[in-house]
Amino acid sequence: MSRRFLQRWQPLTVLAVGLVIGGCSLAPSHQRPQSPIPAHWPAQQSVVDASAGTTVDQLDWQMFVRDAQLRQLITLALENNRDLRQAVLNVSAARAAYRIQRADRLPGLDVQGSGVRQRVPADLSAAGASVVQENWQAGVGLAAFELDLFGRVKNLSQAALMEYLATEHAARSVRISLIAEVIDAYLARSTGWQQHQLTLQTLAARQKSFDLISQRHAAGMATALDLEEARGLTEQAKADLERADRLFRQAGNALNLLVGMSEVTVSSPTSAEQAEPLLQTLAAGAPSDLLLHRPDIQAAEYRLRARNADIGAARAAFLPRISLTGLVGSASAELSGLFESGQRAWSFSPQLTLPIFAAGRNRANLDLAHVRKDVAVAEYERTVQAAFREVADALVAIETLHREAGARRALAQSSEKALMLSEARYRAGVDDHLRYLDAQRTNFTNQMALIEVSTQYQSALASVFRALGGGWMPQDEAE
Repeated sequence: MSRRFLQRWQPLTVLAVGLVIGGCSLAPSHQRPQSPIPAHWPAQQSVVDASAGTTVDQLDWQMFVRDAQLRQLITLALENNRDLRQAVLNVSAARAAYRIQRADRLPGLDVQGSGVRQRVPADLSAAGASVVQENWQAGVGLAAFELDLFGRVKNLSQAALMEYLATEHAARSVRISLIAEVIDAYLARSTGWQQHQLTLQTLAARQKSFDLISQRHAAGMATALDLEEARGLTEQAKADLERADRLFRQAGNALNLLVGMSEVTVSSPTSAEQAEPLLQTLAAGAPSDLLLHRPDIQAAEYRLRARNADIGAARAAFLPRISLTGLVGSASAELSGLFESGQRAWSFSPQLTLPIFAAGRNRANLDLAHVRKDVAVAEYERTVQAAFREVADALVAIETLHREAGARRALAQSSEKALMLSEARYRAGVDDHLRYLDAQRTNFTNQMALIEVSTQYQSALASVFRALGGGWMPQDEAE
């Protein structure tokens, strides 16, 4: 290999060697922190345990949601919701930031052209007379490319990648929350409608009873106390009707906001499927499954990986840094002869920088990187603990609400039967009016409580599915 050949290709040779030996990372190896949660869920009695029902990794949200109307609303929300749209845009921004940082790992080549025309006075000119000098050059240039010998640029790129992945999983978490919020708003609207219908029926019955008491009072067969008690119950039913109407309409407004449309047409629940719009049996699996299915936990781990990479970049700041600048092209003293034969020129300018004194800046950056890693570890552990509690609370809610719903249902049936008997005894003159009014109040309270606890049970199912963090994307979207 001739000396002339080596001289000719020296810049490219140095660049290639730098690319080969570069990238030695000083970042600490990533180790997932020990999960600060028990190995098992709190003991469950009957409804949901580690083996009962279907595990979330076997479901997508369309299988979990049985009600066709609710599935349609969720689909609209995923298409139109502004919070989810913002989360997706944040992912795009994080992806672009990573691509920007990754570009620093490869040399950037530019087409460069420059020219200088200057007058040199006589006392500075070698000829002893003033002259006008020109210098023109054009070519392909390499602008300050850093040989990443100790992985500084690589770790910065790795940190940007981990932040991008964390943002992507955060968007998945927003998607999960959106689906759960649509379910809760739909259930709230359904509850408001059922309570409104029940209150309408109750108002009609109390108005009828009040009219009867008014007639009896006018005939001297009922006391003024009976009349005022009946009037009070009627007015109470009117107030309850307005309250139910308010909750129903506000739940509709919340549903419109989540779906992202000005007005959403939702029919009232008329079938058993709409009364139980969700899959009624779910398996909790093991607590360790949270690490695989919860996007917020995965995002916290990616942020921890990013902080590891920051430590590597901070360590590399203590070591020498080599950057290369070069140009290959042609040069001439006259612009007209710039591209003529024999005008080939090149320049190669390596630069070595070794930090000696920076007033503690590099040490402070390294200390900051370590502190931020410790913060990321604490955030990861807190996220895992919060996820465990969310699942445990949801499992307890399902278990207790299931039993409470059974008791409330039996209580409502009993109070309804007691109301019928009390009305018959009152009309037959066996009991006084106050006992009949008390039976009306008790039955209305029990019927309203049954509606509320039934809704709470369905909402608890959605909470379990959300807290377990899996199965929210249909299979064709996940692939």
